Amino acid sequence: MGRKVTLATCSLNQWAMDFEGNIQRILQSIKEAKSRGATYRLGPELEISGYGCADHFFESDTFLHSFQVLACLLKSPVCQDILCDVGMPVMHKNVAYNCRVFFLNKKILLIRPKLALADNGNYRETRWFTAWTKLRRTEDYFLPRIIQEITGQKRVPFGDGVVSTIDTCIGSEICEELWAPNCGHIAMGLDGVEIITNSSGSYHELRKAHIRVDLIKSATAKSGGIYMLANQKGCDGDRVYYDGCALIAINGAIVAQGSQFSLKDVEVLTATLDLEDVRAYRNSLRSRCVQAASSEAYSRISTEFALSSDDDVGIPSYQPIQWCFHTPEEEISLGPACWLWDYLRRSGQGGFFLALSGGIDSSSTACIVASMCHLVCQAAKQGDFQVIQDARKIIGDSEYVPADPQELANRLFTTCYMGSENSSAETKDRAKKLAEQIGSYHIEINIDIAVKALLTIFMTVMGVMPRFRAHGGTLRENLAMQNVQARVRMVLAYLFAQLTLWARGRSGGLLVLGSANVDERIYKAPPTAELEPLSEGQLAQTDEADMGMTYSELSVYGKLRKQSGCGPYSMFCKLLHIWRETCSPSQVAGKVKHFFRSYSINRHKMTVLTPSYHAESYSPDDNRFDHRQFLYNVKWSWQFRNIDEQVKRMESQQMQDKDPTQNKIIGPDRQHHHSPTGSSSSGGESDLHGGHRQGGGFGVLVSHGVEVTDNKRKEINPPASWPVSHKKTNVDQPVIMNF
Repeated sequence: MGRKVTLATCSLNQWAMDFEGNIQRILQSIKEAKSRGATYRLGPELEISGYGCADHFFESDTFLHSFQVLACLLKSPVCQDILCDVGMPVMHKNVAYNCRVFFLNKKILLIRPKLALADNGNYRETRWFTAWTKLRRTEDYFLPRIIQEITGQKRVPFGDGVVSTIDTCIGSEICEELWAPNCGHIAMGLDGVEIITNSSGSYHELRKAHIRVDLIKSATAKSGGIYMLANQKGCDGDRVYYDGCALIAINGAIVAQGSQFSLKDVEVLTATLDLEDVRAYRNSLRSRCVQAASSEAYSRISTEFALSSDDDVGIPSYQPIQWCFHTPEEEISLGPACWLWDYLRRSGQGGFFLALSGGIDSSSTACIVASMCHLVCQAAKQGDFQVIQDARKIIGDSEYVPADPQELANRLFTTCYMGSENSSAETKDRAKKLAEQIGSYHIEINIDIAVKALLTIFMTVMGVMPRFRAHGGTLRENLAMQNVQARVRMVLAYLFAQLTLWARGRSGGLLVLGSANVDERIYKAPPTAELEPLSEGQLAQTDEADMGMTYSELSVYGKLRKQSGCGPYSMFCKLLHIWRETCSPSQVAGKVKHFFRSYSINRHKMTVLTPSYHAESYSPDDNRFDHRQFLYNVKWSWQFRNIDEQVKRMESQQMQDKDPTQNKIIGPDRQHHHSPTGSSSSGGESDLHGGHRQGGGFGVLVSHGVEVTDNKRKEINPPASWPVSHKKTNVDQPVIMNF
């Protein structure tokens, strides 16, 4: 009867500008789709060039090479007798568009440009592309000669059209169009388009999969139809992880789910669906039928090709499934682990180096590497040849097969406890025990000799020796004494990252990992940088005292500033109500001023663009995600004056409420406002590079054997979502894996 269709979507681990590798993965996905009986194959957004080409989209070579790859696909026998839908950049009338190209048996049917471009978060699509604004219209596109020679076509339809086969109709959305308020799938559904596809370059954020699935279920529940999602997977050369989640849905039900976190380069998802189920469902929605009867028609491109076969009665169709979501903890464990594996295998390095302090942020980073080792061994056990081949290349053993995560960690993961006279036995013991559990190659060194050597040089030149605050030194001396330890650790980490494998008889270097934190709590272990002298063998320094705020307060500040878009005055107004039971207006004002003063003092540190993993909108992301200036007037005079005036009015009103006869205006407290830790809201030194160390999000840094962040931060380290560097940052310092 010709009513059942077998459709294929996929997740591909494409790599920006890797045209050779990208075409091989595309061909493999088409081959797998055909082997499962599919007659239509959907691929991710910009899969030919790779989504993350960024300013390479300004280069004509990128468009040329994309058409060269398309020519190879058109000629390939693998692509015959299946309707293929691939993504690539296309220049039309001297305007660059993000496009889908439908082709069948060496003929291009339609080039469909993206209608809604993504510019939020880490997306910058309008920098390189223009949205197509001629809705439901197509025009002629003149093909380049390398394509004409294969297809025999000189021009093809270009624009907002749909493809009509003998038995059904297919329409396209591209990533952001699903998320946009005025999304096209409703209009296409009303015009009778039965199969709607979405090719995405959607990156991972915690809990984002829930929204993605809900949008697709809602789209098909409201208007009926089949909806297919293809997405990129992996690290394509930038700081985000594309998290797959290919799926197929029909009439509000999910029928096929792809993996969100996987090391497989090519994952193909197929489902056989009955078109009559779509027709019956839509016809039962009477309000939809009324709207469909008056809907505006799309430009239809017809082809004499059927997705179904005449004899399909015996072919089973779909059964709805329940989507299985990962917990946030699983997402944190798996997403960065997959990203790290891509980064490692594509960088050509021999493993990772981590300064393991025994604190929560470096320990979390170590656990993520351990998770990566488990994923690699699991993939190898399942026979993933690409993973085995990559592991052999990294380890330098052509016969190696990863089987035990601890044994693999010992080969590619080096941890180092960099102790000093300020370090405690507890952190050293925690670092050692964690390394044993993970299986890393663990070493312990003491940095005191190097620190004293540098201080001796300073004393020889300047004639004075700086002292810790605990020994009578000033704040500036104390800060310098902490930072010299941080820089020594950085230099030593570079040295060991470059030479550890050589010393162990292997070639290659190590990528250096580090971290930054939004929160830091270990049971019975107060967060501390361990950069100041111990007091009778016990910790005398804590992060919260250094910051002048608690981590709980820091979390509130960060979310209000980044996620809610609050400036100083707006944050003050919101916190008046949030903290009304514990703080007076003047105390809230002091806390807000202290936060923004510290934020502005440290913003410059976030202009260091090093490799990093983006996982959530609330995180210590740098200025690639959080676009704000780096040089501030740290006095915030206009904004703080607004706060002071509001405090003055509120306190005056409070006094009048207590004594209606009292008309005297009571001014705000002009003294320094104190945080619960007892530190002054003045924030210490207010010069651009001064101030106390602040706390910030949790993340992981990477650099090619020439970068490191030590076990802890050394000075002002701003919090989540505000610019954070977990120590005073040099121009070449990394900031990675922000959570």
